[in-house]
Amino acid sequence: MSAVNAELPQVAQRDLTAWQLARLPVNLDLLSAEMFCRQVAAAHYENFTVATRLVPPDLRQDLANVYTFARWSDDLADESEGDSTVALSAWRCGLDACFAGVPSHPVFVALSKTVRRHSLSLDPFADLINAFIQDQTVTRYESREQLLEYCRRSADPVGRIVLGLANCKASDEMRLSDSICTGLQLVNFWQDVRRDYLGGRIYIPAEDMRRHRVSEEMFKSPSASPEFISLLTDEVAWAEQCFDNGQALLETAPFVLRPAIQLFLGGGRGVAQAIRRAGFDTLAKRPVLQKRTKMKLALRAAAHMVMIRVQQVFQGTWS
Repeated sequence: MSAVNAELPQVAQRDLTAWQLARLPVNLDLLSAEMFCRQVAAAHYENFTVATRLVPPDLRQDLANVYTFARWSDDLADESEGDSTVALSAWRCGLDACFAGVPSHPVFVALSKTVRRHSLSLDPFADLINAFIQDQTVTRYESREQLLEYCRRSADPVGRIVLGLANCKASDEMRLSDSICTGLQLVNFWQDVRRDYLGGRIYIPAEDMRRHRVSEEMFKSPSASPEFISLLTDEVAWAEQCFDNGQALLETAPFVLRPAIQLFLGGGRGVAQAIRRAGFDTLAKRPVLQKRTKMKLALRAAAHMVMIRVQQVFQGTWS
């Protein structure tokens, strides 16, 4: 443990890895691979069950396959034994094999079906792995432009993949999705300032820190200074602007995805509000959404889904 970490209170340990949550199939049959992905997705992410209920049943397995791929990639970056870059590079080779139609891992067996079914591009999947590789060596960002370039690979691909599941590949929708996903990534960074610092990373751009007269030494404090609060106020506003810029996706995305988009957009805004209620002091305590707030967001998204279905009935398009 570094001297810095020894001076700070410890944060909660990471969740169990994907390979600890469910028994990995010993063979490459599709049914076992898909079951594994469902188990990992449901166990690893508390909102996954809610989110999947907001999309048609025929997309739920695909969402589980995509989620498990992303989760496994993340776990390789943070929890694999030995050099994570080596493990991620091997995983990247496995991705190439998956897209070539010869998957060699259960996760890729399940993902291969999703890729073929929806004619998905390799690029967003590769970008995700490249972002995890970048995390192994890049621990500070000088400018907002540099951080946004990281978000382009670490966050935006997820939205693009999900849009692809609904056969939406229009550039306008992709742009709106990118803005929402970047906002979600940013607000997660501001929520996890303490946790990331303990892990050796600072995602707040150095130029922003200098502008607010915040030094890395201040991250050791058990509570935020006025300078840090001023800094985080600006950073949260930045994330909220991203949400505003992507808000129109709720009106233009495929109908089947709009309730889920509303859930995650509302969740991102909710985290920003939780940070605000905490006085922008994310060094003292990690702000989280209250269970009651999560329930309200889920009910609102569900109501949106019902409204969409009623509209489709009147339009004669719902069966």
